Amino acid sequence: MSLSTSLTRPGSTGPDLPTVPNDLLAIGDLDGSTIRGILDLAVDLKRDPIRFSTALAGRSVALIFEKPSLRTRASLEVGLHRLGAQSVVFDQRDSPLGERECVHDLGRNLERWFDAVAARVNRHSIITELADCCDVPVVNTLSDLHHPCQALADLLTLHERGIPLERLHLAFIGDGNNVCRSLIEAVVATGGRITVVAPPRHGPSTEVVATAERLGTVTGGRIDVTDDPEAVRGVDAIYTDAWISMGEAEDPEKLEELTRFRVDEPLMSIAGPDAIFMHCLPAHRGEEVVDGVIDGPRSVVFDQAENRLHAQNAWFVARLS
Repeated sequence: MSLSTSLTRPGSTGPDLPTVPNDLLAIGDLDGSTIRGILDLAVDLKRDPIRFSTALAGRSVALIFEKPSLRTRASLEVGLHRLGAQSVVFDQRDSPLGERECVHDLGRNLERWFDAVAARVNRHSIITELADCCDVPVVNTLSDLHHPCQALADLLTLHERGIPLERLHLAFIGDGNNVCRSLIEAVVATGGRITVVAPPRHGPSTEVVATAERLGTVTGGRIDVTDDPEAVRGVDAIYTDAWISMGEAEDPEKLEELTRFRVDEPLMSIAGPDAIFMHCLPAHRGEEVVDGVIDGPRSVVFDQAENRLHAQNAWFVARLS
């Protein structure tokens, strides 16, 4: 079953669990069918949480944080508890991974006590090294290059708004960061169209664009890159994110370049009356988005935040139950 057809499972006595890879490091690790399977399961989990309240009974998950967190930590701890699992938080903000103890030894220890590891890290190389040395599943809950759990939550939110993923046209405007990269991979993998609107110096890399274009020849998905904000005309959703990512140094020149890419009421009016506004949060109000948009009736930012829990839980159930 896919989100473009039906979410019901006639004659089924239980949920259909998608087959997922051992680790979730990037959306690019998943094909369109697997993404849809995860989203189908997320819908079931959100609709009937009691049904899954013991799905991961007896399981334990290590939660590693090199960066401050609100949505990631809350959604993981609460979500795993709802599935009957135990989580243990390791705050690594003052002792980044690889400093006190090498990543290899850390992973070999964690695999002895935990059934999975979820890590929010500064450098993507850390998450790949952890996955290479650890025999239990590893989930990337944010790195400098990818944010796969956010992209899954975003697709779930778009589906809930009645937008078929294979007909989706999403505009990402601003800095072509980790969130942008994961959205490109997710939208193109499921057959949709993404238009990235950014100044040339801050758009997605040519490698990311070329990979998406190759994938699109298979899935029917499409990517366009432009520096013209009017390219948002007629899209289903406008998505933006902070112009300076967490941990990056302040860059006044970059902020100046991005000023004309702020999402305000006139830009939303170009998109059209049915376009929704998306942001992964935290938002820098008055910088990449104005209050009138993020607090307006077309904003779904808190739906996205909630759906982090359901999308992540779906992956854990698929992999660990």
